[in-house]
Amino acid sequence: MTSRRDFLERAALSAAGLALPALGPIDLPRIVPDAPPPRGFLDLLRPPDRVLVQTAATDQLLVHAGGERWTGDAGLTVTTSVRPGALQVSLSAPVGAVKRVHLRWRGRLTDTRQILGDAWERGYGDLEWRGWVPDRVMPWYVATHDGTLTHAYGVRTGAASFCFWQVDAAGISLWADVRSGGVGVQLGERTLDVCDVVCRAGHAGESAFMALHAFCRQMCANPRLPAQPVYGSNDWYWAYGKNSADSVRADAQHIVELSPAGDNRPFVVIDDGWQPGRGAEKSGAGTWDRGNDKFPDMPGLAADIRRLGARAGIWIRPLQAPADAPATWRLPRDRNTLDPSIAEVRQRISNDITRLRQWGFELIKHDYTTFDIFGRWGSTMGSALTRDGWTFAAGSSRTTAEVIDQLYRAIRTAAAESLVIGCNTVSHLSAGHFEICRIGDDTSGTEWSRTRKMGVNSLAFRGAQHGAFYVADADCVGVTNAVPWSLNRQWLDLLARSGTMLFVSLAPDALGTEQRRDLRDALALAAARQPLAEPLDWQRTVYPERWRLMGRERSFDWVGADGAGAP
Repeated sequence: MTSRRDFLERAALSAAGLALPALGPIDLPRIVPDAPPPRGFLDLLRPPDRVLVQTAATDQLLVHAGGERWTGDAGLTVTTSVRPGALQVSLSAPVGAVKRVHLRWRGRLTDTRQILGDAWERGYGDLEWRGWVPDRVMPWYVATHDGTLTHAYGVRTGAASFCFWQVDAAGISLWADVRSGGVGVQLGERTLDVCDVVCRAGHAGESAFMALHAFCRQMCANPRLPAQPVYGSNDWYWAYGKNSADSVRADAQHIVELSPAGDNRPFVVIDDGWQPGRGAEKSGAGTWDRGNDKFPDMPGLAADIRRLGARAGIWIRPLQAPADAPATWRLPRDRNTLDPSIAEVRQRISNDITRLRQWGFELIKHDYTTFDIFGRWGSTMGSALTRDGWTFAAGSSRTTAEVIDQLYRAIRTAAAESLVIGCNTVSHLSAGHFEICRIGDDTSGTEWSRTRKMGVNSLAFRGAQHGAFYVADADCVGVTNAVPWSLNRQWLDLLARSGTMLFVSLAPDALGTEQRRDLRDALALAAARQPLAEPLDWQRTVYPERWRLMGRERSFDWVGADGAGAP
């Protein structure tokens, strides 16, 4: 019961029986006529050297027709248009279905020592700088480091395809997956804007982390960011779904008592456990129009949280199909999931989100949409993403990325002025829609090793996205008696000083004098704007111990003298 994923899997078996850095102008590549490129940098803002398209029938190596166009059989055309700051890639395929587009740029990269990629949705403790792995799938963007300079290559956020990179000593490959579910997209007469390729040459004297942060700002021109730092409590990592209206009120009292005075009030997030499917009314799974027997008055509870001096937040799994969902609304891959390609489904989700907002919830955390659509966690999606052979109920005329974008837009519009946290959402498609994104898998209120793996690793390797894509949420500090406070205090201190979001889960029986003192100090820091934390030894370890925090270097001991323990 240490992760939501484990909880879900056991439940399924049972059922079968913030503070932001100041943002300046976007750092675009410096273009100097006739100047040689920096050492080890491969400029992608030019026509690629090779274009291949995977169709449902075969792989077609396209012919360069001159200028921006690459052509194949039956009108198949890829256009690579050089524009200021980007290479725009578009696809026309009036006949047949297309799965992927492969662009290859050749160039000497032998000076590269280390390579870093991103993740499809959350990190799973698996992010790291590595050496040459030519077939390594690196979603969305990639950075290379030669010991001095850090160069970066990626696609702008909001792409209409799922893009991943591969790097080897002879060049760089971009794969754009344009499938609709597990089959090729059928575009007909429309032209698909596949993605915008961007790149950035490293600057002398900058660290690898700051180079990556600058590149993240380049990939997302219009992030949606909250006006104030976001902090507070979430009850999952101590209650694990065994919550109630009374426990939420107690949570609110605790976080208000521990938080600083001022107009930036803490949030109190009610996580999984309030909905009918988790109370006595077990048949209510996928129903969000009321609370269960433990939560008889949801608008009243939100009002109680406000009266206590906090702001109310709530969790929802929007694609979970209720028992009465029409067959036409259900995803062909999994009939227990709603299909977001259907307009009526998006309207139902919009109604659910609007209702939560009207109840008085100022922060809405939506969860599971990636898993529910693909049937896989981000750590197992790889280059396949999902199983072959299925498509959406609305047909295969839209790419999966386009379908997800429609869903995210519906949630964003319905939430209106309420903040939105995307959990298990596609990070590169979340940017610009949601103020906050969970950048890593669940930490834990019972296992320190899980918090170290998911929390520390995600903050180190995806913290560069903070303030550039959204507010980064590396997940909670589970304040319980199951984890030694000497360890959890370190995670609390790192988050509080990181400039990212701090949420805590407060088990009432674990709030001793020492914990209360440390929590007060941490929440006071988190409520104010702080500079972005920088991991200093992240190119040597997956759990960086040395950090630059609030202008000072600090060290942490994540493993201890006795080692990491059994995996």
